Amino acid sequence: MQVDLAATLTDRDLRALATLVYERAGISLHDGKRALVTARLQKRVRAGGFDNFSDYVTFVQTDPTGDEVVALLDAIATNHTSFYREPQHFELLASTIAPGMGPVGLDVWSAACSSGEEPYSIAMTIADALDADPRGRARIFASDLSTKALRTARGGVYGMDRVDGLPRDVLKRHFEKGMGARAGLVRVHPRLLTAVTFERLNLLEIGDLGRRFEVIFCRNVMIYFDRTIQQKVVSMLERHLKPGGWLLISHSESLNDIEHDLRWVAPAVYRRKESR
Repeated sequence: MQVDLAATLTDRDLRALATLVYERAGISLHDGKRALVTARLQKRVRAGGFDNFSDYVTFVQTDPTGDEVVALLDAIATNHTSFYREPQHFELLASTIAPGMGPVGLDVWSAACSSGEEPYSIAMTIADALDADPRGRARIFASDLSTKALRTARGGVYGMDRVDGLPRDVLKRHFEKGMGARAGLVRVHPRLLTAVTFERLNLLEIGDLGRRFEVIFCRNVMIYFDRTIQQKVVSMLERHLKPGGWLLISHSESLNDIEHDLRWVAPAVYRRKESR
């Protein structure tokens, strides 16, 4: 008989998990998230042979390798995304940012890249705007907290349902259609795969990456943070912008009540001031 794990997620277990997730990822899990937490973690609890969530929580808290914390965050993190999501940002990149780049090209950071659709959309936009191989015009760095999402991102292989809404000419230029056993799948073109560098990063733990960017996309992640964490992340992002650099956030997010020295340009678009 299978254990009803939903009944074993006690208030104490939920509080312990919420504390751990908040401290490591800045994501707030309140009591209203009980069903989500149960649904996303019960597979790991069963796979680990635990009889209940309490045993699992104890294991996560005491695991000396830290591997289970990473797996926990993978399970909790929401990785919903799509190609050219919030298209106004890609229109801005094509019409204003890319044409104005200097001779050495753009340094771009997709700071919450999920399964890769955003950084590949950036690469496609730059390629189309400049009619050039994106590898020669931009250095695109992409990061995410989720190891699972990054595996998909690095492979660049997606189901046809992920690209159904893209124009036919975009599909022809930037994707390869799977055949035989790969039917129903597409892969982004190799020139896009090599245009993007992926790395697992926790936005809360970044001090200095040792590089600065003309453009930072950090969208649909701060909605999961409270004001304290948002402030920490925005300050970190601002430090990593070059003078005159662009910060693009989601239209569902706001920098209201966040201290920063960025100039508002348009909804969800900010720029760092130029050096004097």
